[in-house]
Amino acid sequence: MQPETRAKPVAGASVTSEEKPYGVRIDSGGHPLRGDEPVAHGGGDTGPTPFGLLLSGLGACTAITLRMYAERKQWPLTGADVELSYLVPDRSNRWIDRVITLHGPLDDDQRARLAEIAEETPVTRAVRTGTEIRTTISRA
Repeated sequence: MQPETRAKPVAGASVTSEEKPYGVRIDSGGHPLRGDEPVAHGGGDTGPTPFGLLLSGLGACTAITLRMYAERKQWPLTGADVELSYLVPDRSNRWIDRVITLHGPLDDDQRARLAEIAEETPVTRAVRTGTEIRTTISRA
């Protein structure tokens, strides 16, 4: 059996609990963020919920990838707005609604291609296909 090759991380984050019931400090690549639960769920509502942060990552990846692709193709995309919702109507159904608004004088073929690209962004694929999570518990 060969030893597993250690992959270089694409991204990293560290999360530290705070004194408040559910508030957390997040450091992602040296960028400080916050997370929390709404007051209705016992939190202090001092930051986005974990699902809000997940949707933020998906939306950011979508907008950035579309801009990069359009720049490489020299297409006149001037911006991309991404609105996301995580919907859970019952225990067996859940999905993410993603609405992308493309800005700029794009033709129908360019818009169609950007819609295809949105379905293949790295975070879209990680969420859609599922990503293995390997957990280790350590002592303080």
